[in-house]
Amino acid sequence: MAEMTHSLQATNLADILERVLDKGIVIAGDIKIQIADIDLLTIKIRLLVASVDKAMEMGINWWQEDTYLSTKAREKELMQQQDALELRLQKLEAAGKPV
Repeated sequence: MAEMTHSLQATNLADILERVLDKGIVIAGDIKIQIADIDLLTIKIRLLVASVDKAMEMGINWWQEDTYLSTKAREKELMQQQDALELRLQKLEAAGKPV
């Protein structure tokens, strides 16, 4: 009987995790440190747990633009830097300055 209970608990946990990832869950909290009604420090903490598909459906896709997480974003940044350097070089050459 103990094995059946264990199996049901695992299934319930899997169902809960699937539901959370499908629907998403937000945990929010603020930490504020004050002395004599003067705010010294405010920290806002926001945590979203969701599947990638659900996050993209909600318009959250920051990882696609983060150069540390996305090779496409890194390549795009490198291309922009290269274009800026080429433009600068063209301007220097057009001004007649030695390169």
